[in-house]
This record gives sequence, structure tokens and C-alpha cells, in this order.
Amino acid sequence: MDKIYDVIILGAGPAGLAAGLYAGRSRLSALIIEKEGDGGQIAATDQIENYPGAMPEGESGSALAARMSAQAERFGAERISDTIVKAELEGPVKKLTGTAGEYLGKTVIIAAGAVPRPLGCPGEQELTGRGVSYCATCDGAFFQGLPVYVAGGGDAAVEEAIYLTRFARKVTVIHRRDRLRAAKAIQEKAFADPKIEFLWDSTVEALEGDGVLERMRLKNVKTGEETCIEADPSEGLFGLFVFIGLLPATELFGGSLELENGYIRTDERMRTGIPGVFAAGDIRVKSLRQVVTAVADGAIAAVEAGRFLEERE
Repeated sequence: MDKIYDVIILGAGPAGLAAGLYAGRSRLSALIIEKEGDGGQIAATDQIENYPGAMPEGESGSALAARMSAQAERFGAERISDTIVKAELEGPVKKLTGTAGEYLGKTVIIAAGAVPRPLGCPGEQELTGRGVSYCATCDGAFFQGLPVYVAGGGDAAVEEAIYLTRFARKVTVIHRRDRLRAAKAIQEKAFADPKIEFLWDSTVEALEGDGVLERMRLKNVKTGEETCIEADPSEGLFGLFVFIGLLPATELFGGSLELENGYIRTDERMRTGIPGVFAAGDIRVKSLRQVVTAVADGAIAAVEAGRFLEERE
């Protein structure tokens, strides 16, 4: 491809789509490259209720992403489906090489996102969004009055377990060790909460259910004993929230951009250490990973890309 875009946006999650919208409205030539479907993590969310402007009765993540995509295209952002395998980010013209072609841009916004680290057990994929979740603030309210389980023992897992007590009848933290990895202050708060219990030295081995999560098989890593947790027949399901880490899509950038725990470091203007290269959304170092913060990042990155181009003229 010989065309040199003002901005290439890698990723069509909320951050990337917002960047495309803002770039297009600024009359920048913009190309959004996405290897899968639009929406990123929210595409797997059955209902989104906490995004400002979403339908009051709630809507699916895929529906929200489709509207974002239509807005970006309305303002001229071009779209292409490809998997990028090489990124050359130095110099006045950046080059991204994919399995289907090469793409040139004066600036690049990296919005490839991060995905929750899965448990990797049987049934997990089939029951995601049907009892299995990776976002307490997104889905906690759907389990009002039900028992829920949290897999993990770090800061995120314990903080989300505390958050889930707002909705769940009981929250049980499942951790593969005999002590938590979370900060002491967070641990103390969790241990003091009467609604939180702990299953130590345990891993989730399999998830089962007819359309929703009904059974969970656990294994004690020290004794080898296996147990099965089943939903109350009168309730029909329970919740499992998985917080064992995220996997940022930064494998292409480790040798060229500064990373922290795998995430791209930026300043508040979304600028990386390479002039003309920005990062937005879940892929960058930040304190809150939600749709609302992702779209804010994307908007800032696109505006800053425009300013960068103006200053070069």
C-alpha cells in the first residue's frame, strides 16, 4: 500500500474506534487495522449498563461497539482486517507489516488492548458471559443475591471480591496458594468482611452447565482432592469472576517502546517515547481499565496525533 495515512490506529476496541472518530472529525486520513471483530473485550459482554450514553435498559457490548464503528466510518476512518506481524515505528513515516499487506502512516496509535488471562480449563470459553466473567464492575450487578466465586489472589482479585459483596449473597475467593498476594491493607479489609470466604490451595479444573454456569470442579493442589460446587437448584446458576492477570498485546513493541509489566508507558497525552507514536486503552499503564477510560484515551491520542502533525508542518 503506497498511501501514507496521517494516522494508523492499531485495534478496533473502544480506544481505537474513539481514536478513529476523533481523527476523522479532525479531517485526518485515518486507517483502523483490526485482526478480529470490533469491540475488543466488550464484544464478549452480554450487557453494558455503566457506560454513559448506553441504552438505559442495557445493551450488549457488540451493539455498543457497532455504533462506535459506524461513527468512526461516518467521519471517514478507513477499515481493514489484518494481523500485524512487524512494526517499524522510528522516523517520519511508520510502517506496519501485516499478513495481508504493508501500511504507512505519519503517526501510529497503538490500541491493541489487553485480554484477561484465562484459567484455561474445560468449559471456560463456552460459559464466558453465561456465569463466567472477567469484570466485576461490568457484570457484578447481574448476580444480585447469588453466590459468586473469585479466582485469584492478587490486588485485583481481592479488590473485586470486596466490590462484589455489594451484590452477591456470599463471595468466595479461590486461590492456588495458602496466602494472598494482595497488599496487606486490601487483605485486612477482605478478611474483616463477613460476606467473604476463602478456599485455599485450590484451582478451578472444569466448568460445566447447560447454557449457564451450574457446576465447578476444584482441585486441592496439596492433597489432590477434587470437589464439585453446584448451583442451588432454586437459583440455577452462580458466578465465577476470573482475575489472574491480563495479557497486553505488546509482543510487537517490547524492543522499541518502554514497557512496565508488559504495558506501554505513556504520558498523560498518550505519547510514548517515540515521536509520533501514541498508545491508548488497556494496552497502556493506567489505574482503571474500563470502556469509559478507553474512549477517553483514544480521543486524547487522536487529538495529540493531530497536534504532532501540525507542529511538523
